[in-house]
Amino acid sequence: MNQADGQAGGTALRGALAPVAALLVSVALLLMGNGLQGTLLPIRGVAESFSNLQIGLQGTFYFLGFTVGCISGPYLLSRGGHIRTFMAMASLTSVTALLHAMMPEPYLWAALRGITGLCFAVLYIVIESWLNEKSTNANRGTVFSVYTIVNLTVVTIGQLMVGMASPTSFLLFAVTSILISVSALPLAFTTSTSPKPAAPIRANLKRLYRISPVGFVGCAAVGFANGAFWALAPLFAQANGLDPSGVGLFMSAIVLGGALAQWPFGALSDRVDRRYVVIAAAALACLAGLTLTFRAGGNLWALLGIGALLGAGAMPVYALSVAHANDHARPDQMVEVSSGLLLVFGAGAAMGPVLASLLQSTLPFPALFTYTALIHGALVGFVLWRLLRRGPVAREDRVTFTRSAVAAQTLSQTGTVAAESIGREKNSAERP
Repeated sequence: MNQADGQAGGTALRGALAPVAALLVSVALLLMGNGLQGTLLPIRGVAESFSNLQIGLQGTFYFLGFTVGCISGPYLLSRGGHIRTFMAMASLTSVTALLHAMMPEPYLWAALRGITGLCFAVLYIVIESWLNEKSTNANRGTVFSVYTIVNLTVVTIGQLMVGMASPTSFLLFAVTSILISVSALPLAFTTSTSPKPAAPIRANLKRLYRISPVGFVGCAAVGFANGAFWALAPLFAQANGLDPSGVGLFMSAIVLGGALAQWPFGALSDRVDRRYVVIAAAALACLAGLTLTFRAGGNLWALLGIGALLGAGAMPVYALSVAHANDHARPDQMVEVSSGLLLVFGAGAAMGPVLASLLQSTLPFPALFTYTALIHGALVGFVLWRLLRRGPVAREDRVTFTRSAVAAQTLSQTGTVAAESIGREKNSAERP
């Protein structure tokens, strides 16, 4: 590539990001606070003598609230608009962060986590619909790739911030609240016009399963496994002798492992039957989960390395499952498929923390990753069975992983509007 090409590429990137620069700054501050809070709360819960089941229940309520937010978010946007809705949800989330520190009661925390989950679902709708509206078919992949990089980077930073102070102090809760509150400022003063309201979620789960059993079960499995992970992994790290800084490193290693593996798995899935890649990723997550349970011990570097392998296997499964479902969907079904899979994920994520907590209470060792290994192993078995029941999708009928990932950038995000853009792209590609 010559210098002129490089300058043109840089100009194109700046042109693509300029309309969403304020939004990306808001995203960075918001998700940094969320990353800190997500790691802090389980650690503080242990310090307050909450049981594993009570901490797991808080994860359940978060994803219940998230699911409700996915359904109600478009209606809130239609009433308040994107900027005012973002500011309202960020303000409410900031308040709940402080209430955790002021009233450390397990069931009150569960209710607060439900409110937080609802708020973040609506915030993600605002964020991703805005990104989609301000991007074009030519640069949407670039815009969402930058968004994903920002997302994973700041969540990792937030997780590492848990070592700044004692989890029993007020400081970390105050920092969480400050980050979330300040995230509203860039959007409050932006000169960019707001996008159109997001479309309401429409989902027929029976039809969704018929369209893609592997996509349906894959997203449910991700919910069951990763919902439990986000709620309980800090407890596992603590049980293995890590201090708060070590817990942050462990969580960050898993997220970074998933980030690094996302695109290699995706590129491979564009070349072979995507179900084989789902099997490979889930099998890696299963083996890493069992290794974490029985072999890692309290060795920090072993925990970080195996944790990264776990993330490399577990984190891409959602996007792979969505991509496989989109392969089987008609263009006019894209919104329904993406929205339905999100609800399936949310339902699984709501049940996962409680199920994992109950399993841990019956076993004489930290069993979180035994639970996730069972989920991933069951997914491997189901996909192997489906290979015998249904042939591969013809190459010309596939949606590329990059396009599909626009609708599944993170495990806990909405994709309704992004899914609409994929449907338009697939429609245009099929026209003679």
